[in-house]
Amino acid sequence: MSIRIAVIQFPGSNCDRDATHVLNNVIGIQADLIWHTNFKERKYDGCILPGGFSFGDYLRGGIIAAHSPAIKEAEIMLKDGRPVLGICNGFQILTEAEFLPGALLRNDTLKFECRWVHLRVENNETAFTNQMNKDAIIDIPIAHAEGRYFYDNLKELYDNDQIVFKYVSKEGLLNEESNPNGSFDNIAGVCNLERNCVGLMPHPERASEEILSPFKNTHGIKLFNSMINFIKSRKF
Repeated sequence: MSIRIAVIQFPGSNCDRDATHVLNNVIGIQADLIWHTNFKERKYDGCILPGGFSFGDYLRGGIIAAHSPAIKEAEIMLKDGRPVLGICNGFQILTEAEFLPGALLRNDTLKFECRWVHLRVENNETAFTNQMNKDAIIDIPIAHAEGRYFYDNLKELYDNDQIVFKYVSKEGLLNEESNPNGSFDNIAGVCNLERNCVGLMPHPERASEEILSPFKNTHGIKLFNSMINFIKSRKF
C-alpha cells in the first residue's frame, strides 16, 4: 500500500521543489509536483502548500492563491480527514482561505527576515507533530516579510489548543528577542480544530537534511514523518 502526497505549485512558488525533494528522496515516498489548476484531491493522501510568493504576493500574501481551484480540492481533503500543511506562503494561503484562524501581517521590523529560529512544540497531537515531544525545542529557518501572526481572540486559540509552535530562545524561553517578526504571543504555527491542518511560517523542508543545518540536526523532517505516521494510522 503506497502513500502519495501532492505539493501544489502556484505561479511564484519557490519552495515547491524543496518539499518534493524531501518527500521523494529523503523520506522515500511518492510526492508529485502539481500545478494548482490541475490538482485533483482524489488521487492523494495529503497535500502541501509550499512557500514562495504566489501570484507575486499582489494585494497581500496568499490572498489570490486562496481563490485557486486547488483550495477547493484541499477543502475536500480536510473534510475527509486527510492532512494539509501550509508552509510560509502556504500558511498565508490557509489563513486567507479561512482554513486556519488569524492573519499574517507585515513583519514589525518592516524587513525580510531570513535566519534560523528556535521553536517550541506547543501541541504534539496534530497530523504534523505527532512524532515530537511537547515542549521540545526544534531548529528551523524562516524566510518571510509578512510573517507576523495576528488573531484578535488569543483565548479562543488557547481554549481550543490550536497553537502548535512558538518562537523561543534556545533555552525554550518566550521573550521579545526570540520573536523574529512581532507575532502575537510569539506564535509561529497553528492548527484547525480537527488537527489535520497546520500552518507555520518556518520552513521544515530546509531543516530536513543535516548538511543544511548549522546545528547539524534534522528537526524539520519530523513534521513530514508525523504526516506519514498520521496517514498510515488512517489508511492502514
